Amino acid sequence: MYLELITPDKKVFEGEVISASFPGSLGSFEVLNNHAPIISSLDKGNVKIKTTKETLTYLVEGGVVEVLQNKVVVLAEKIFS
Repeated sequence: MYLELITPDKKVFEGEVISASFPGSLGSFEVLNNHAPIISSLDKGNVKIKTTKETLTYLVEGGVVEVLQNKVVVLAEKIFS
């Protein structure tokens, strides 16, 4: 599936991923290929992205994630390095 991680300032990540986990407002959740459509708000926490080569972790401070037809778009308020 394809994932984009975006802040108001820049695009932080873009590419094919195996899975991604998110700090949802109602609890953490993971998205895999062929996931059902979903829109969720995010709390402050770690977004973990697993690719074929590595696992990346980004600390986000809120935002929104949308999953639709194997495309995941994450609009994060802020990402801490």
